[in-house]
Amino acid sequence: MDMIILFLTGICIGMANVIPGVSGGTLAVVFGIYDRFINAITYNVKKLWANKRFVGPLLSGMALGVLLFSKLITVLYENFPVQTNFFFTGLILGSLPMIFASTFRHSEENKLTAGKTIGIIICAAAGLAALLYFSYLEGRVDGATPDMSAALPEITFKLAMRIFIAGYIGAIAMVIPGISGSLLMLILGVYTIVMKSIPALFNPNEFFHALFLLLPNGIGVLLGLICGAKLVAWLLKKAPNHTYGVIFGLLLGSAVNLFPGFSGIHNAGQAIACALCLILGACMAYFSGKLAPEAK
Repeated sequence: MDMIILFLTGICIGMANVIPGVSGGTLAVVFGIYDRFINAITYNVKKLWANKRFVGPLLSGMALGVLLFSKLITVLYENFPVQTNFFFTGLILGSLPMIFASTFRHSEENKLTAGKTIGIIICAAAGLAALLYFSYLEGRVDGATPDMSAALPEITFKLAMRIFIAGYIGAIAMVIPGISGSLLMLILGVYTIVMKSIPALFNPNEFFHALFLLLPNGIGVLLGLICGAKLVAWLLKKAPNHTYGVIFGLLLGSAVNLFPGFSGIHNAGQAIACALCLILGACMAYFSGKLAPEAK
């Protein structure tokens, strides 16, 4: 049962990673596997093998989520943008109690003094401010809605390096809750190329063209995941409360960023649908955190 839950969780994270402005790291926190995820991602083959029952289903689900749902998510945002954002907002809100508890976790070995508590609050405020600034940058991106009508470009060494660097930076961002790796790839100008190359893999006439465009991105993502996970794992080990404080602030900022407001709701039916999406997202996040397999 744990492997099935991990596989389904991976699909959700994979879906999130293809949406500019939505963070896969946020969903890893939402589903209660963030700590274990960043500690399991490593270049140490023995450690990876030891965690195969966790890493295998999760990464398989993520890959399937990217492959199968890149089109579905686009359709949802094109046809039901307000309801979709209400659902994602609910996911984040439902995870906040769990992260709040982790932020102010108190034990004999880890006592919370007044000074430490103030430091945690400052970290949370810094995380919130960083995410709001990131949202400001998102609003300044020209063409924030990707143009999926352009043809795949010819592969060159310069383009391959740009795709590699974008994948590397985007993957580091991917493991930080609230920061969208896809948005960074959009800012760096490779998001459309990657998203168009994925379905092109299923076209025999474009397979090799798409494959050689995706390979630099895949290598960059793999290296970026390892580096980003190592950094966050080190921070959680050295200063767990403060690190969770930053994560809590990032999640608050994500909720503010994703919340679509009420201007897009034009009738009672839409209002009910949005409320149900918000409640469904919050319940999924809260109860999935309870069901998530514990770290070992």
